[in-house]
Formats: sequence, C-alpha cells, structure tokens
Amino acid sequence: MQPHPITDSESFESLLVGAVKAGFPSPAEDLREKLDLVKLLVRHTASTFFFQVDGVSMVDADMDEGDILIVDRAVDPYNDCKAVCFIDGEFTVKRVSIGRAGVVLLPCNERNTKFRPIPVGPDNDFVIWGVVTYIIKKA
Repeated sequence: MQPHPITDSESFESLLVGAVKAGFPSPAEDLREKLDLVKLLVRHTASTFFFQVDGVSMVDADMDEGDILIVDRAVDPYNDCKAVCFIDGEFTVKRVSIGRAGVVLLPCNERNTKFRPIPVGPDNDFVIWGVVTYIIKKA
C-alpha cells in the first residue's frame, strides 16, 4: 500500500448528469454540469493522498479490497477514527483506539479471527499517517 498524491485536479473532473433515479430512466441531457471530484472530496489538497485497499481486515468498516481511500494528513487523529498508520516499516489501515493505556490498532472483520488488535508500544516505529475521510467503492 503506497500513497498516491493529488497533483492535477483536472484529471478528476467529469460530467455530472444529475440525480440518478433507481426507477424509470429519464433523459437528463439538459442537467449537465461540471463536477470537480477534488473540490467535492478533498479539503486539503497538499496533504491528501489516495490509497487502494489491499486485504480484508477492514470489511466491517465498509473498506473492501480494491476500494480507494481518501486520506487527509491535515486532519488530527481522534479516538475511533479510521486511519492509515505507518508501523514498523509498513502502511496499514485500521480503526484507531486512543486511550489512557496508549494506542491500539483495531481490525474490523469479525468473521476472520486471524486479524488481531495491534497494541502500539514504545518499541514500535509508529505514526498515524492520515485520517480516512472518504471511501470510493469498487462496483
């Protein structure tokens, strides 16, 4: 998992046709307008990165393999946030439990017991790299 910086908002510009109904289709050509996904989804361009989810440890947090995470390094981490963390040389995404006893990285996959909480201790090389602000789902 490697971060992908946002470098060109033009590459994220697409056409918005309008609201899409789940009932009967209706032509909406006259409702076309520009939609800048960076303006819509990114608050701090210089500190926001994309990650692609690799693995299934966070499926109960609605993060499935192949989804794209929008991660903002300017957002202060908070208890129970979902965040990309850098621990002992590797990136991982987990729910972050911040308490008096310290930080614990929590997986979110109750169906798979191989994923265990990761307590962060003084011997770990650790940083909460950035907070997940949006998840772009794979269809």
